[in-house]
Amino acid sequence: MPLGLYISVPFCRTKCTYCNFASDVFSRAVFARYVDRVCADIHTTPETAHQMGVRLEPDVDSLYLGGGTPTVLDSQQLERLFVTVRQEFRLLPETEITVECAPGTLTPEVLELLRCGVNRVSLGVQSFVDQEAASVGRLHKRATVLDDVARLRRVGISNINVDLIAGLPHQTVESWKESVESVIALGVPHVSVYMLEVDEDSRLGRELIAGGTKYHAHFVPDEELTADLYETACAQLNAAGIAQYEISNFARLGFESQHNLKYWTRQPYLGFGVDAHSMLLSASGELDAVRFSTSDSLEQYVAGAALNRTEVSRPAALEESFFLGLRLNRGVELAKLGERFGDREIEAVSLVLTELISAGLLERQGDKVRLSSRGRLLSNEVFERFLECGAGTPAR
Repeated sequence: MPLGLYISVPFCRTKCTYCNFASDVFSRAVFARYVDRVCADIHTTPETAHQMGVRLEPDVDSLYLGGGTPTVLDSQQLERLFVTVRQEFRLLPETEITVECAPGTLTPEVLELLRCGVNRVSLGVQSFVDQEAASVGRLHKRATVLDDVARLRRVGISNINVDLIAGLPHQTVESWKESVESVIALGVPHVSVYMLEVDEDSRLGRELIAGGTKYHAHFVPDEELTADLYETACAQLNAAGIAQYEISNFARLGFESQHNLKYWTRQPYLGFGVDAHSMLLSASGELDAVRFSTSDSLEQYVAGAALNRTEVSRPAALEESFFLGLRLNRGVELAKLGERFGDREIEAVSLVLTELISAGLLERQGDKVRLSSRGRLLSNEVFERFLECGAGTPAR
Protein backbone atom coordinates (compact mmCIF):
# COMPACT_ATOMS: atom_id res chain seq x y z
CA MET A 1 0.00 0.00 0.00
CA PRO A 2 1.19 3.60 -0.52
CA LEU A 3 3.49 5.19 2.05
CA GLY A 4 2.95 8.16 4.29
CA LEU A 5 5.96 10.48 4.62
CA TYR A 6 6.63 12.72 7.62
CA ILE A 7 9.33 15.42 7.74
CA SER A 8 10.16 16.90 11.13
CA VAL A 9 11.17 20.57 11.28
CA PRO A 10 12.11 21.17 14.94
CA PHE A 11 12.47 24.97 14.77
CA CYS A 12 10.19 27.51 16.44
CA ARG A 13 10.04 31.26 16.89
CA THR A 14 9.47 30.63 20.60
CA LYS A 15 9.18 27.50 22.76
CA CYS A 16 5.66 27.18 24.17
CA THR A 17 5.61 26.38 27.87
CA TYR A 18 3.38 23.30 27.44
CA CYS A 19 5.42 21.82 24.56
CA ASN A 20 7.02 18.40 25.12
CA PHE A 21 8.20 17.89 21.53
CA ALA A 22 11.82 17.74 20.35
CA SER A 23 11.67 21.32 19.08
CA ASP A 24 13.18 24.62 20.20
CA VAL A 25 14.43 28.04 19.14
CA PHE A 26 17.66 27.85 17.11
CA SER A 27 19.77 30.26 15.10
CA ARG A 28 18.77 30.43 11.44
CA ALA A 29 22.37 29.41 10.65
CA VAL A 30 21.41 25.88 11.74
CA PHE A 31 18.51 25.64 9.26
CA ALA A 32 20.64 25.03 6.15
CA ARG A 33 22.70 22.26 7.80
CA TYR A 34 19.52 20.60 8.98
CA VAL A 35 17.85 20.70 5.55
CA ASP A 36 21.05 19.27 4.04
CA ARG A 37 20.90 16.31 6.42
CA VAL A 38 17.19 15.65 5.87
CA CYS A 39 17.63 15.72 2.09
CA ALA A 40 20.60 13.35 2.35
CA ASP A 41 18.46 10.93 4.38
CA ILE A 42 15.68 11.06 1.80
CA HIS A 43 18.14 10.29 -0.99
CA THR A 44 19.52 7.24 0.87
CA THR A 45 16.12 5.76 1.74
CA PRO A 46 16.61 2.55 -0.32
CA GLU A 47 19.85 1.80 1.52
CA THR A 48 18.20 2.50 4.88
CA ALA A 49 15.30 0.17 4.05
CA HIS A 50 17.73 -2.61 3.14
CA GLN A 51 19.67 -2.04 6.35
CA MET A 52 16.48 -2.14 8.45
CA GLY A 53 15.21 -5.29 6.70
CA VAL A 54 11.95 -3.79 5.47
CA ARG A 55 9.98 -3.58 2.24
CA LEU A 56 9.92 -0.17 0.57
CA GLU A 57 7.21 1.00 -1.80
CA PRO A 58 7.81 4.01 -4.06
CA ASP A 59 4.22 5.31 -4.06
CA VAL A 60 3.19 7.99 -1.55
CA ASP A 61 -0.31 9.23 -0.79
CA SER A 62 0.37 11.48 2.21
CA LEU A 63 3.18 13.92 2.99
CA TYR A 64 3.24 15.81 6.28
CA LEU A 65 5.66 18.57 7.34
CA GLY A 66 5.39 18.95 11.10
CA GLY A 67 7.29 20.57 13.86
CA GLY A 68 8.13 22.75 15.43
CA THR A 69 7.08 25.24 12.84
CA PRO A 70 8.06 24.28 9.28
CA THR A 71 7.13 27.75 8.02
CA VAL A 72 10.02 29.36 9.92
CA LEU A 73 12.20 27.93 7.11
CA ASP A 74 12.54 30.24 4.13
CA SER A 75 10.70 29.40 0.94
CA GLN A 76 13.84 28.08 -0.80
CA GLN A 77 14.52 25.61 2.01
CA LEU A 78 10.93 24.40 2.01
CA GLU A 79 10.99 24.06 -1.76
CA ARG A 80 14.18 21.99 -1.57
CA LEU A 81 12.48 19.53 0.78
CA PHE A 82 9.52 19.12 -1.59
CA VAL A 83 11.78 18.73 -4.65
CA THR A 84 13.90 16.09 -2.90
CA VAL A 85 10.85 14.06 -1.93
CA ARG A 86 9.60 14.09 -5.53
CA GLN A 87 13.02 12.95 -6.75
CA GLU A 88 12.93 9.79 -4.63
CA PHE A 89 9.21 8.96 -4.34
CA ARG A 90 6.18 8.89 -6.63
CA LEU A 91 3.46 11.14 -5.21
CA LEU A 92 0.07 9.89 -6.35
CA PRO A 93 -2.44 12.40 -7.77
CA GLU A 94 -4.60 12.14 -4.64
CA THR A 95 -1.69 12.72 -2.23
CA GLU A 96 -2.60 14.77 0.82
CA ILE A 97 0.20 17.30 1.43
CA THR A 98 0.03 18.97 4.84
CA VAL A 99 2.20 21.70 6.35
CA GLU A 100 1.95 22.76 10.00
CA CYS A 101 2.06 26.52 10.53
CA ALA A 102 2.17 28.79 13.54
CA PRO A 103 -0.18 31.74 12.99
CA GLY A 104 1.81 34.74 11.86
CA THR A 105 4.54 32.80 10.01
CA LEU A 106 2.91 32.80 6.56
CA THR A 107 5.08 35.28 4.68
CA PRO A 108 4.06 36.13 1.11
CA GLU A 109 6.96 34.00 -0.20
CA VAL A 110 5.99 30.96 1.87
CA LEU A 111 2.33 31.39 0.97
CA GLU A 112 3.23 31.47 -2.72
CA LEU A 113 5.19 28.23 -2.31
CA LEU A 114 2.34 26.52 -0.46
CA ARG A 115 -0.17 27.31 -3.19
CA CYS A 116 1.98 25.33 -5.68
CA GLY A 117 1.21 21.85 -4.38
CA VAL A 118 0.29 21.95 -0.69
CA ASN A 119 -3.40 21.13 -0.25
CA ARG A 120 -3.77 21.08 3.55
CA VAL A 121 -2.52 23.37 6.33
CA SER A 122 -2.65 22.81 10.09
CA LEU A 123 -2.65 25.94 12.25
CA GLY A 124 -1.45 25.69 15.87
CA VAL A 125 -3.95 28.15 17.32
CA GLN A 126 -4.55 26.50 20.75
CA SER A 127 -6.84 29.35 21.90
CA PHE A 128 -8.80 32.21 20.34
CA VAL A 129 -8.50 34.13 23.62
CA ASP A 130 -5.42 36.35 23.46
CA GLN A 131 -4.65 36.18 27.19
CA GLU A 132 -4.61 32.37 27.14
CA ALA A 133 -2.43 32.18 24.04
CA ALA A 134 0.07 34.71 25.45
CA SER A 135 0.24 32.92 28.82
CA VAL A 136 1.86 29.84 27.21
CA GLY A 137 4.21 31.73 24.91
CA ARG A 138 2.17 31.90 21.70
CA LEU A 139 3.03 35.02 19.71
CA HIS A 140 -0.18 35.40 17.72
CA LYS A 141 -3.51 37.02 18.46
CA ARG A 142 -7.02 36.05 17.41
CA ALA A 143 -6.90 38.56 14.55
CA THR A 144 -3.73 36.88 13.23
CA VAL A 145 -5.54 33.56 12.92
CA LEU A 146 -8.50 35.05 11.09
CA ASP A 147 -6.16 36.82 8.66
CA ASP A 148 -4.10 33.67 8.00
CA VAL A 149 -7.20 31.60 7.25
CA ALA A 150 -8.48 34.25 4.85
CA ARG A 151 -5.11 34.44 3.06
CA LEU A 152 -4.90 30.64 2.74
CA ARG A 153 -8.36 30.52 1.21
CA ARG A 154 -7.48 33.26 -1.25
CA VAL A 155 -4.66 31.12 -2.67
CA GLY A 156 -6.93 28.08 -2.91
CA ILE A 157 -6.10 26.18 0.31
CA SER A 158 -9.39 25.52 2.08
CA ASN A 159 -8.55 22.18 3.75
CA ILE A 160 -7.45 23.73 7.04
CA ASN A 161 -7.08 22.22 10.51
CA VAL A 162 -7.08 24.26 13.71
CA ASP A 163 -5.57 22.92 16.94
CA LEU A 164 -7.15 23.79 20.30
CA ILE A 165 -5.94 22.84 23.79
CA ALA A 166 -8.29 22.36 26.75
CA GLY A 167 -6.71 23.16 30.12
CA LEU A 168 -4.55 26.19 29.32
CA PRO A 169 -3.80 28.74 32.07
CA HIS A 170 -6.66 31.19 32.74
CA GLN A 171 -9.11 29.02 30.76
CA THR A 172 -12.71 29.01 32.00
CA VAL A 173 -15.95 27.47 30.81
CA GLU A 174 -16.84 30.82 29.21
CA SER A 175 -13.48 31.40 27.51
CA TRP A 176 -13.38 27.82 26.20
CA LYS A 177 -16.85 28.26 24.77
CA GLU A 178 -15.53 31.36 22.98
CA SER A 179 -12.69 29.37 21.38
CA VAL A 180 -14.93 26.49 20.29
CA GLU A 181 -17.58 28.82 18.91
CA SER A 182 -14.87 30.79 17.09
CA VAL A 183 -13.46 27.73 15.33
CA ILE A 184 -16.95 26.64 14.29
CA ALA A 185 -17.73 30.11 12.95
CA LEU A 186 -14.44 30.08 11.03
CA GLY A 187 -15.81 27.22 8.93
CA VAL A 188 -12.63 25.12 8.82
CA PRO A 189 -13.30 21.44 7.99
CA HIS A 190 -10.99 19.90 10.60
CA VAL A 191 -10.38 20.61 14.29
CA SER A 192 -8.02 18.90 16.74
CA VAL A 193 -8.77 19.19 20.46
CA TYR A 194 -6.11 18.14 22.95
CA MET A 195 -6.20 18.08 26.73
CA LEU A 196 -3.17 19.73 28.34
CA GLU A 197 -0.49 17.14 29.13
CA VAL A 198 1.12 17.37 32.55
CA ASP A 199 4.57 15.75 32.42
CA GLU A 200 8.20 16.51 33.08
CA ASP A 201 8.97 17.05 29.39
CA SER A 202 7.60 20.60 29.37
CA ARG A 203 8.31 23.65 31.51
CA LEU A 204 4.64 24.12 32.41
CA GLY A 205 4.24 20.43 33.21
CA ARG A 206 7.25 20.44 35.55
CA GLU A 207 5.95 23.54 37.30
CA LEU A 208 2.51 21.96 37.75
CA ILE A 209 4.02 18.81 39.20
CA ALA A 210 6.12 20.91 41.58
CA GLY A 211 3.08 22.97 42.63
CA GLY A 212 4.74 26.21 41.58
CA THR A 213 3.46 29.44 40.06
CA LYS A 214 5.83 30.07 37.14
CA TYR A 215 4.40 30.01 33.61
CA HIS A 216 0.93 30.80 35.05
CA ALA A 217 0.78 27.25 36.44
CA HIS A 218 -1.48 28.32 39.33
CA PHE A 219 -4.09 29.40 36.76
CA VAL A 220 -4.31 25.99 35.05
CA PRO A 221 -7.77 24.38 35.37
CA ASP A 222 -7.93 21.15 37.38
CA GLU A 223 -8.27 17.77 35.66
CA GLU A 224 -12.02 17.59 36.23
CA LEU A 225 -12.66 20.96 34.59
CA THR A 226 -10.29 20.13 31.73
CA ALA A 227 -12.23 16.90 31.08
CA ASP A 228 -15.49 18.87 31.15
CA LEU A 229 -14.08 21.34 28.61
CA TYR A 230 -13.08 18.48 26.32
CA GLU A 231 -16.55 16.92 26.53
CA THR A 232 -18.14 20.32 25.84
CA ALA A 233 -16.03 20.66 22.68
CA CYS A 234 -17.01 17.14 21.57
CA ALA A 235 -20.71 17.99 21.89
CA GLN A 236 -20.46 21.41 20.21
CA LEU A 237 -18.32 20.24 17.28
CA ASN A 238 -20.44 17.16 16.63
CA ALA A 239 -23.60 19.28 16.70
CA ALA A 240 -22.00 21.63 14.15
CA GLY A 241 -21.31 18.77 11.72
CA ILE A 242 -17.62 18.54 12.57
CA ALA A 243 -17.81 14.93 13.69
CA GLN A 244 -15.40 13.26 16.06
CA TYR A 245 -13.58 10.39 14.35
CA GLU A 246 -10.64 9.96 16.77
CA ILE A 247 -10.02 10.82 20.42
CA SER A 248 -8.62 14.27 19.60
CA ASN A 249 -9.79 14.82 16.01
CA PHE A 250 -12.96 16.11 14.39
CA ALA A 251 -13.77 16.63 10.72
CA ARG A 252 -16.50 17.32 8.24
CA LEU A 253 -17.22 14.33 6.01
CA GLY A 254 -14.32 13.64 3.67
CA PHE A 255 -11.81 15.88 5.50
CA GLU A 256 -10.33 13.35 7.94
CA SER A 257 -6.52 13.51 8.15
CA GLN A 258 -5.36 10.82 5.74
CA HIS A 259 -1.83 10.98 7.11
CA ASN A 260 -2.79 10.45 10.74
CA LEU A 261 -5.15 7.65 9.74
CA LYS A 262 -2.04 5.78 8.59
CA TYR A 263 -0.72 5.79 12.15
CA TRP A 264 -3.99 4.66 13.71
CA THR A 265 -4.59 1.88 11.16
CA ARG A 266 -0.95 0.69 11.08
CA GLN A 267 -0.25 1.54 7.46
CA PRO A 268 3.43 2.00 6.48
CA TYR A 269 5.10 5.37 6.92
CA LEU A 270 8.57 6.90 6.84
CA GLY A 271 9.83 9.75 9.00
CA PHE A 272 12.76 12.08 8.31
CA GLY A 273 14.42 14.60 10.61
CA VAL A 274 14.86 14.93 14.38
CA ASP A 275 12.83 12.49 16.50
CA ALA A 276 11.11 11.10 13.40
CA HIS A 277 9.58 7.63 13.51
CA SER A 278 9.00 5.06 10.78
CA MET A 279 7.11 1.79 10.48
CA LEU A 280 7.49 -0.46 7.46
CA LEU A 281 6.43 -4.05 6.88
CA SER A 282 9.18 -6.55 7.54
CA ALA A 283 10.92 -8.29 4.68
CA SER A 284 11.07 -11.38 6.92
CA GLY A 285 8.01 -13.56 7.39
CA GLU A 286 8.94 -14.04 11.05
CA LEU A 287 8.17 -10.40 11.92
CA ASP A 288 5.13 -8.25 11.27
CA ALA A 289 6.97 -4.93 10.90
CA VAL A 290 10.02 -2.92 11.88
CA ARG A 291 9.91 0.44 13.63
CA PHE A 292 12.91 2.75 13.57
CA SER A 293 13.53 6.30 14.72
CA THR A 294 16.10 9.07 14.65
CA SER A 295 17.74 10.81 17.59
CA ASP A 296 15.71 13.45 19.45
CA SER A 297 18.85 15.59 19.74
CA LEU A 298 19.37 18.09 16.92
CA GLU A 299 23.14 18.02 17.36
CA GLN A 300 23.29 14.22 17.27
CA TYR A 301 20.92 13.98 14.33
CA VAL A 302 22.87 16.45 12.18
CA ALA A 303 26.08 14.63 13.14
CA GLY A 304 24.69 11.39 11.70
CA ALA A 305 23.56 9.42 14.77
CA ALA A 306 22.50 5.83 14.06
CA LEU A 307 18.84 4.86 13.82
CA ASN A 308 17.11 3.07 16.67
CA ARG A 309 15.52 -0.17 15.38
CA THR A 310 12.70 -2.16 16.99
CA GLU A 311 11.28 -5.40 15.65
CA VAL A 312 7.51 -5.80 15.85
CA SER A 313 6.42 -9.39 16.38
CA ARG A 314 2.96 -10.58 15.43
CA PRO A 315 1.77 -10.54 19.09
CA ALA A 316 3.10 -6.99 19.45
CA ALA A 317 1.37 -6.02 16.20
CA LEU A 318 -1.94 -7.27 17.62
CA GLU A 319 -1.41 -5.12 20.72
CA GLU A 320 -0.75 -2.11 18.50
CA SER A 321 -3.88 -2.86 16.49
CA PHE A 322 -5.93 -2.47 19.66
CA PHE A 323 -4.05 0.54 21.08
CA LEU A 324 -4.16 2.48 17.83
CA GLY A 325 -7.44 1.25 16.38
CA LEU A 326 -9.40 2.00 19.54
CA ARG A 327 -8.39 5.65 19.22
CA LEU A 328 -10.79 5.83 16.28
CA ASN A 329 -14.50 6.28 16.96
CA ARG A 330 -15.24 3.39 14.64
CA GLY A 331 -13.03 1.18 16.81
CA VAL A 332 -11.70 -2.18 15.70
CA GLU A 333 -13.33 -5.11 13.94
CA LEU A 334 -12.52 -8.35 15.73
CA ALA A 335 -13.29 -10.46 12.67
CA LYS A 336 -10.68 -8.61 10.60
CA LEU A 337 -8.13 -8.93 13.38
CA GLY A 338 -8.94 -12.62 13.59
CA GLU A 339 -8.32 -13.04 9.86
CA ARG A 340 -4.91 -11.41 10.21
CA PHE A 341 -3.69 -12.75 13.53
CA GLY A 342 -5.82 -15.84 14.18
CA ASP A 343 -8.99 -16.42 16.21
CA ARG A 344 -6.99 -17.97 19.06
CA GLU A 345 -5.09 -14.73 19.59
CA ILE A 346 -8.35 -12.74 19.68
CA GLU A 347 -9.77 -15.16 22.25
CA ALA A 348 -6.79 -14.36 24.47
CA VAL A 349 -8.11 -10.82 24.99
CA SER A 350 -11.81 -11.72 25.29
CA LEU A 351 -11.72 -11.53 29.10
CA VAL A 352 -10.26 -8.02 29.21
CA LEU A 353 -12.74 -6.90 26.54
CA THR A 354 -15.61 -8.19 28.70
CA GLU A 355 -14.21 -6.42 31.78
CA LEU A 356 -13.81 -3.10 29.96
CA ILE A 357 -17.31 -3.34 28.49
CA SER A 358 -18.73 -4.06 31.97
CA ALA A 359 -16.83 -1.04 33.32
CA GLY A 360 -18.42 1.18 30.68
CA LEU A 361 -15.11 1.96 29.00
CA LEU A 362 -15.79 -0.04 25.81
CA GLU A 363 -18.88 -0.62 23.70
CA ARG A 364 -19.51 -3.61 21.45
CA GLN A 365 -21.80 -3.93 18.45
CA GLY A 366 -21.51 -7.29 16.75
CA ASP A 367 -17.80 -7.85 16.14
CA LYS A 368 -16.96 -4.13 16.43
CA VAL A 369 -15.44 -2.80 19.66
CA ARG A 370 -14.87 0.88 20.39
CA LEU A 371 -14.23 3.26 23.26
CA SER A 372 -17.24 4.73 25.02
CA SER A 373 -17.42 8.46 25.75
CA ARG A 374 -16.06 7.75 29.23
CA GLY A 375 -13.44 5.45 27.74
CA ARG A 376 -12.04 8.28 25.62
CA LEU A 377 -11.39 10.29 28.78
CA LEU A 378 -9.68 7.28 30.37
CA SER A 379 -8.11 5.87 27.22
CA ASN A 380 -4.66 5.40 28.79
CA GLU A 381 -6.19 3.13 31.45
CA VAL A 382 -7.93 1.13 28.73
CA PHE A 383 -4.71 0.67 26.77
CA GLU A 384 -2.80 -0.35 29.91
CA ARG A 385 -5.28 -3.19 30.47
CA PHE A 386 -4.29 -4.71 27.14
CA LEU A 387 -0.65 -4.63 28.21
CA GLU A 388 -1.48 -6.20 31.57
CA CYS A 389 -3.41 -9.04 29.97
CA GLY A 390 -0.66 -9.66 27.42
CA ALA A 391 -2.74 -8.87 24.34
CA GLY A 392 -1.44 -10.88 21.46
CA THR A 393 -0.27 -13.78 23.65
CA PRO A 394 -2.18 -16.95 22.74
CA ALA A 395 -4.39 -18.40 25.49
CA ARG A 396 -3.02 -21.55 27.14
